[in-house]
Amino acid sequence: MSRVILNLLVLSLIALLAGCSSSGGRYAVDKDYGPSAEVDVSHVPNAVPRVEAKSRGGNKSPYSVLGKTYHVMASGNGYKERGVASWYGKKFHGHKTSNGETYNMYAMTAAHKSLPLPSYVQVTNLANGRKVIVRVNDRGPFHGGRVIDLSYAAASKLDMLGQGTANVEVEAIDPASWSHSSAAVISAAPAAPEKITPGDGTRYLQVGAFGLETTAIEAQQELQTMLPGYQVRIVPLQRPGRILYRVQVGPVKLNANLAEIVSRIEAAGYLRPHLVD
Repeated sequence: MSRVILNLLVLSLIALLAGCSSSGGRYAVDKDYGPSAEVDVSHVPNAVPRVEAKSRGGNKSPYSVLGKTYHVMASGNGYKERGVASWYGKKFHGHKTSNGETYNMYAMTAAHKSLPLPSYVQVTNLANGRKVIVRVNDRGPFHGGRVIDLSYAAASKLDMLGQGTANVEVEAIDPASWSHSSAAVISAAPAAPEKITPGDGTRYLQVGAFGLETTAIEAQQELQTMLPGYQVRIVPLQRPGRILYRVQVGPVKLNANLAEIVSRIEAAGYLRPHLVD
């Protein structure tokens, strides 16, 4: 056997052992973090419960993580539990959730060990009475004593980012019987966008130009959640041999609010947004 082939086999074995020693993958991460600058998510609406089929991914039962076995409920109806909530953010932002969706820390979502995916729950911070409705589309948390892992946005609305955890009550919502009028949480409607008239100095912020339309759509969805009240558009640009998909936010006015919008976009990981007509 040649030395090159032997070295390749040794490296492959090391990689395999490393993967086995870190069973649980991203669930084994102890420390997570939010955006580099605080993002105002006060206008991000609660998840709206609706009847959905169980996702093809994330509902295998039983399943094992970090040496423990978990069973998925046949239905979340009637589920209510008190315990400790945690939150997860940028380490997982943009990665796949257990049911195959893309995790967006600015959306109202959560991870739970045993509720069917997707599910909807109301989470109440027992320390301050704040409530949110989130859509459960991921598995976790797999640290002892925690009942739910909330997105950055949900944790912010519950005012638990600083502490990292909070004592909460989690109650499942039956989408078939849920209605806005009977909901315990009534989300404040997003502020109406400022009326724009031609010639008043308004332009668009270009966040990025992507070679794949699917990447542009993911960015569009993330920014729309983060910046309600603004239009997030995709503008194709034909280049020799390819198409660039430009993602733009606006219209924006050339005033003091522009700096805040740019700061929020940069905090989400989009570098150097710039003005375009």
